[in-house]
Amino acid sequence: MRFAVLSFPGSSCDVDMYHSLLDIVGVGVEIVNHQDANLDNFDAVVIPTGASYGDYLRPGALAQSSKSIESLKAFAASGKPVLGVGNGFQILAEAGILPGAFLRNKGLKFRSGNAQLTVQNSSSTFTSNYEQEQRITLPFAHEFGNYYVDTDTATQLKEQNRIVFTYEDGNLDGSVDKIAGVLNEQGNVLGMMPLPERAVEEMIGGTDGLPLFQSILKNWSEKNANHA
Repeated sequence: MRFAVLSFPGSSCDVDMYHSLLDIVGVGVEIVNHQDANLDNFDAVVIPTGASYGDYLRPGALAQSSKSIESLKAFAASGKPVLGVGNGFQILAEAGILPGAFLRNKGLKFRSGNAQLTVQNSSSTFTSNYEQEQRITLPFAHEFGNYYVDTDTATQLKEQNRIVFTYEDGNLDGSVDKIAGVLNEQGNVLGMMPLPERAVEEMIGGTDGLPLFQSILKNWSEKNANHA
């Protein structure tokens, strides 16, 4: 399985993601510059966190105008997995690949630390190695982590089982319905604000993020074995 880590100017954690995928998960991975829009030879795409284009205008707003976004939309439409974490989630929302928008944290300050989460959907491509309602801990680092959708969209997300993670430690940044991660309608695109690549080794913050990447690999392997 080959992953593309789609890197924009200011995507400061692309190397972190590369290391996690290559050295810990054990899959093929390449950092792809956003100007190289060809994603055809990859099985999954990850958009890492950071501050794409310096978060000018608003996080993800300038990145969504990159020519790579049209290629990314086609990739997502093909059914292959796409994961956006932190700023990557913001880019997916700005590009219209995922619903919603991001506001500044309720406290109007950048915050970082560890978030306590509940797995609300353990049947997705990204979470099948977790247990339903499992409590996990993942690092976070954001100023615009306040996820917003209107009431109708929030209801739809719940009814379609597209809310994957929720905050269980006070939801200090104010996300609607404590949402920490959501899927697209097809179920192959996940955006999440916490950062699983920072929790794949005990020495750097635990291993609660590792099952997410292992889930992607397992589902890809099973799908390809069935079509072999």
